[in-house]
Amino acid sequence: MTRSESVSRREYFKWLVSVGGTAALAACLDAQNEAPGEESVPIPKGDPSERPDRQHAWNDALETDDAGNYRLPTHHVLVAFNLLDDPTADDADTVESALRSIESAYGYDSDGLLFTVGYGPSYFERLSADSPIPEPRALTSIEDPVFDEFDGLIHLASDKPDVVLEAESALFGELSKPNGVEMDATLNGIVERADPRRTGFLGTGQPAAHADEIGGLPDGISEETPAFMGFKSGFQSSQAPEDRVTLQSGPYAGGTTTHLETLDIQLRAWFTQEDHWLRVAKTFSPEHAAEGTVGETGEKLDTATGAAEAAEQTASDARTEGVVGHAQKTARARDEDGTAPLLRRDFNTTDRDVPGLHFLAHQRTIDDYVRVRQAMAGEDIDGVGQRVNNGLLQYIFVVRRGNFLVPPRSKRSLPGIGEA
Repeated sequence: MTRSESVSRREYFKWLVSVGGTAALAACLDAQNEAPGEESVPIPKGDPSERPDRQHAWNDALETDDAGNYRLPTHHVLVAFNLLDDPTADDADTVESALRSIESAYGYDSDGLLFTVGYGPSYFERLSADSPIPEPRALTSIEDPVFDEFDGLIHLASDKPDVVLEAESALFGELSKPNGVEMDATLNGIVERADPRRTGFLGTGQPAAHADEIGGLPDGISEETPAFMGFKSGFQSSQAPEDRVTLQSGPYAGGTTTHLETLDIQLRAWFTQEDHWLRVAKTFSPEHAAEGTVGETGEKLDTATGAAEAAEQTASDARTEGVVGHAQKTARARDEDGTAPLLRRDFNTTDRDVPGLHFLAHQRTIDDYVRVRQAMAGEDIDGVGQRVNNGLLQYIFVVRRGNFLVPPRSKRSLPGIGEA
């Protein structure tokens, strides 16, 4: 019996995405062709001129759930890369040709491909230029992360597992015609992949689909849960508008910044040590738990979590309830008008053979991220422990951090060297 026969198709596709490479792509295509009773749906081709100049402007291309919250694609790959040599203007032209070939191969939507290309501080050091973003650092007193020090990061996302695999392989010269479209150029000879390659997934039932990879699904977690910790995320009220995270001035106006934080999750402890009431209280707030406003997986919340209102009670909840929620702590860092400063594009992962989260956020400045992350840490709150009863901190642990600039599309190909 093959692996594709012994596990669910959904789990098999996620496993192939995590493995990567042309062999995984071939296996993915074979499994799709062998699907009984399923009609093959063509992957839409694209037109680079139809994509906006803001790389991070995905919302117009995303589907929404029944409540109107944007739904991110199911499959995600984060490909780190380093420059092979000092880049030239010709290299920049070649990179742009490769990226435009990918845009021609796939439509600008979740059935096609959404992607961003970002650059770390080391890239700008390579150019002997001042970096527009800071080096990553530890943001709380309870973490000791590894820092991403490679030159760049490509984020690929699609509802189709073969699309992210094929696009990655095509960019690095391992196949010549993604979705039947000839590549005009590749990244080969200019950059090389760096470790770690990171992958992940989103969607209802995804944690259950990955149960075998994490030693089984803990008792108490629904087969239909959309995320490892049991609750939906990405509510409109908790997400920054794309304009809020867009750089307004300077050489990279129209771009954004990315912070990438990789977390390990102690999932079994979360579901065995806490009942549903406490899971709601620690995720949202004690008031959410007391009033039953969340539901089993967050289905009662529509597009608004109520975190902004709960934020005002954070200190009093710590004193009177002995517990504070992740959402209410984080909402303390919102703008004065109540707007969230971060646009989350995060997703679940089992890359490290444990439940995890690649927390990818766009924001106008890395300082915005630092402000939110330190509010989430709650080190200023009296009445709760540094981790215990302090939101989710008892169960999530920072593994890596990295900062990146995501330029506008017009400057995305080796910025500072040449423009396509």
